Amino acid sequence: MLRSVPPRDSSHDRFDAAFYRRFYEDPGTRVVTRAEMARRADLVAAFVRHGELLVASILDVGCGLGLMRAQLRRHFPKARYTGLEVSPFLCRKHGWVEASAADFTSPKPFDLVICYDVMQYLDARAAAAALRNLARLCAGVLHFGALTREDWDLYCDKRRTDRDVQIRPAGWYRRRLAQSFINAGSGMFVRRGAPVHLWELDQVEVLRSRR
Repeated sequence: MLRSVPPRDSSHDRFDAAFYRRFYEDPGTRVVTRAEMARRADLVAAFVRHGELLVASILDVGCGLGLMRAQLRRHFPKARYTGLEVSPFLCRKHGWVEASAADFTSPKPFDLVICYDVMQYLDARAAAAALRNLARLCAGVLHFGALTREDWDLYCDKRRTDRDVQIRPAGWYRRRLAQSFINAGSGMFVRRGAPVHLWELDQVEVLRSRR
């Protein structure tokens, strides 16, 4: 049985209807579209199929409106999908499991874990705990993304991007993920020991920042 751990403070109340309307639904202010997230799901599925990983369970950490859910279920129709959210509003509306990425537990790990645009909303201690927890929750492939200092300085559209976040260097995440995962590029991380073969040049080692 999955165990839900209620959020530990009231800061999660910020993730209300207005937040998702601004950043995900309003065409004038949203940061991503449904089409973009469907393409991201296609990318994840292509990587998993290429690695011949059998996917029977999917965990979508911080799934939000569930923009990847339909496309993931098209690719993996027999897989059990679990959406995880700290937003009481979204859990009531969509039926997600209300729990924190740092505290959520499951009796069995998941074959595929998605954690996209979540970690910047956690302070350093909670984010580090969440990364350790992802290693416990993932038995196969993790698709991971977070707003980094480099993204903020060089790439993102600051007019649309949420500024009320914790921005850390990419290296902060890479070092912690490397303890349990092999970086395969494009946000794909393979759990060490998973039945996914990576050739030597499939593995990414970033020696220094691009800045």
